[in-house]
Amino acid sequence: MKKKDLAKKIAAKSYIYLLLLLMYLPVLVLVVFSFTDTTNLFTWDGFTFQLYVDLFKNEEIMLAIGNTLLIALISSLLAAALGTFAAIGVHELGKKGKRAMEFANNIPVVNPEIVIALSLIIMFVFLGNYVFNGFEKSFWTLLVGHLVLTTPFVYLSVKPKILQLDPALYEAALDLGCTPSQAMRKVTYPAVLPGVLSGFMLAFTLSLDDFIITAFLTGPGLLSGEETIKTISTYVQGIIKKRPLPPEMRALCTLILVVVIVVVFSIYFFNRKKSTLAKKRKGRIYG
Repeated sequence: MKKKDLAKKIAAKSYIYLLLLLMYLPVLVLVVFSFTDTTNLFTWDGFTFQLYVDLFKNEEIMLAIGNTLLIALISSLLAAALGTFAAIGVHELGKKGKRAMEFANNIPVVNPEIVIALSLIIMFVFLGNYVFNGFEKSFWTLLVGHLVLTTPFVYLSVKPKILQLDPALYEAALDLGCTPSQAMRKVTYPAVLPGVLSGFMLAFTLSLDDFIITAFLTGPGLLSGEETIKTISTYVQGIIKKRPLPPEMRALCTLILVVVIVVVFSIYFFNRKKSTLAKKRKGRIYG
């Protein structure tokens, strides 16, 4: 290998390692200091699990976690259903209809969240003043905002699976005596299920992480009762305006990281096992 090529290779690897270091070093520091209860992030005060104990004793944080998980679960389930039905329906349209719907679906995807939030709040105020008797933000306004944010991404996840689906399978099910609804349930839905699941996970992640739409549209409801719904993001934003973040947040971030890693590795090993089984079956057929 020439010296010039070797230098390029070393420079490329160094650049990649530097990026990885900048990405993961802060996360590693956060994880390490979640095992000490010092308020100063860079002062080690002995190894302890006290922050994890305090986390589950902190009622404000637990309330925010509960609200966050509830709104994420409800909105992602509804978004998965709406996005799947939309993808199946658009697939049956003509070329002009498909183009129009694709264009309409891509607008929320590329739009900044601030534009979506402002548009929705203006729409709700207009409806409250001219259609209904007044306007009040609530869990329902928050849910609509999260659906507008997440449903287009579910559509984009399901669409490729529908394009891969052989239409002859649906027609064969009809010829064998299935009703259209039965053929849809037994043929179409199982084929697009991987896209639906990936869309659901993406919608759940987007909803879990959202701040702007939540801050604009949140109102009373869920676990907060008559008080304004607080999610993790709005709780953090409200705390940092008054005082430093509680040390328990380091433990919460570490737990979220662990859950994400477990999910990613579970999906990886599941797909790997599925691929191995498929190869074995193929070998038995052609062996």
